[in-house]
Amino acid sequence: MTGSAGFVTNAAGRMMTPGYVDIHAHGSWGSSFDDGVQGIRMARAGHMMHGTTRQVLSLITNPLDVMCANLQTVRGMMGARPDILGAHLEGPFLALSRKGAHDPECLKDPVPEYVDRLLHAANGCLRQITIAPELPHGIDAIRRFAAAGVVPAVGHCDADYATACRGFDAGAGIMTHMFNAMNGLHHREPGPIPAAVEDPRVTVELINDGFHVQDPMVRLGFGFAPHRIAFVTDAMAATDCPDGHYLLGALDVNVIDGHARLASNGAIAGSTLTLEKAVQRAVLELGFTPTDAVEAATLIPAKAFGFDRANPVTKQPLGLLAPGYAADVLLLNPAIWAVEHVWCDAHFLR
Repeated sequence: MTGSAGFVTNAAGRMMTPGYVDIHAHGSWGSSFDDGVQGIRMARAGHMMHGTTRQVLSLITNPLDVMCANLQTVRGMMGARPDILGAHLEGPFLALSRKGAHDPECLKDPVPEYVDRLLHAANGCLRQITIAPELPHGIDAIRRFAAAGVVPAVGHCDADYATACRGFDAGAGIMTHMFNAMNGLHHREPGPIPAAVEDPRVTVELINDGFHVQDPMVRLGFGFAPHRIAFVTDAMAATDCPDGHYLLGALDVNVIDGHARLASNGAIAGSTLTLEKAVQRAVLELGFTPTDAVEAATLIPAKAFGFDRANPVTKQPLGLLAPGYAADVLLLNPAIWAVEHVWCDAHFLR
């Protein structure tokens, strides 16, 4: 295999896959995607080393002017960074009862003025926004964002089944980390999860770290929505770092045994997962087929935004090793599914 500088890599005995695509992560290597240009560079380097060649940068709930400034930073970096696919706003339009590790003082109802402010600040870089559809202006906001080319996601919500269905019919195309930060399955109150898995238009995010979602539920989730599950990490700044004290937005987080929780109330505060580990777990611990595991970290997340075909953002499509697709390539040790070499957009990075 020839690298970007013309040297040859002997891939004998290794496995080749497309580069991983993470559509929901907040940081790595001690930095968050909310931390400006240097923070984004550092956090992206951490994920790139583990095979995530393309990433949608998730921004945490903050005051609206801070979120607008963070969107502008992402937009400004995209021209020189093909690995940055755009931004995901996880907030501020979340249900207070399902806020997770988001600052309750910054949560808002998505009135048209706020929608317009965020779209203006993003200037075309906003790919996804998580919205609780049961908020007073939730369905209207989903319609407005979808009309602007953003993919709204149902999540951090307490929606009933009918309201979630309305959200998907209004244009939501993703469920944010299924099972987490939402009302669960109940035989008389089905809630948002059946609404997502019944709808073939919806991509379903899943955090496969064995902590956010335990293994029986990961297997159940894959059975619910075959070929529509996208592995995401929800990774925060402590990813690939020692245990200790970190920040998630302005909130203090303690990481113990690799698990991140808010110092204030013990709520789960993101993960320290990488897509490399998510795929490893799927194959080696859960017994998924290699094709299904890799698809959940490559083609399915790319499809959520139409990046599996030619598009104005990535130009060449993502998610497959095939003629005409972007040259995002991983070489893995097939025994332990560890990433050994990484190419992104034909550039050798590791």
